[in-house]
Amino acid sequence: MNNAAVVEVRNLVVQRGRVRAVDRVGFSIASGEVVGLLGPSGCGKTTLMRAIVGVQVVQGGSVTVLGQPAGSRSLRDRVGYVTQAPSVYDDLTVAENLRFFARVLGASLDEVDRCMQVVALHAQRDQVVGRLSGGQRSRASLAVALLGSPDLLVLDEPTVGLDPVLRRDLWATFHDLAAAGAAVVVSSHVMDEAERCDRLLLMRDGVVLADETLPDLLQRTKADDVEGAFLELVEQEVTAA
Repeated sequence: MNNAAVVEVRNLVVQRGRVRAVDRVGFSIASGEVVGLLGPSGCGKTTLMRAIVGVQVVQGGSVTVLGQPAGSRSLRDRVGYVTQAPSVYDDLTVAENLRFFARVLGASLDEVDRCMQVVALHAQRDQVVGRLSGGQRSRASLAVALLGSPDLLVLDEPTVGLDPVLRRDLWATFHDLAAAGAAVVVSSHVMDEAERCDRLLLMRDGVVLADETLPDLLQRTKADDVEGAFLELVEQEVTAA
């Protein structure tokens, strides 16, 4: 694994009204890693991911991506971002969407077929996106994010609603991308997906409770699984307070 830092987050603070959505969070992510950002809905995962890709207003701290401030113009074709809501045009076909975004990103049109194959949408290439199922539309967004083989992939709940076979295949794809040198950040509220990650960031109420591998986390908390470990960390936090 290459140890070069792709993401550096330092003492990050994001305030949403009266709620501190991200509270003095800090960590780094190296190239070649698949990092799972896990926690319940509403804990700040999406806000943190938005800060990493540079589309979130922050109140304190810093986020650096590939040596540049998050959101820098030079990062636009080096960072792939998949939001929870599909970010493709409903009135275009799958192939038309990918060809359009390939031109925007300056990616080769050869990438269109490759990315459709990766997300298992080649059979739907000529279907209008608005007529696809929710899972297929999400996969179309993922295909767009894969165009040009970005150095950083930020994926917000990319496997929600997918069948087990496709979910397994996508996780294998994430690891293939990491093996090729990319850094991959995947959020999920499904704790079982921890087993598929190289490293975990467990988040609750805007705070990162743990930043370690699953074996180290289970050993430290003496829990049988990641859900038990999460509950143990929450109990420790309550006791300390």
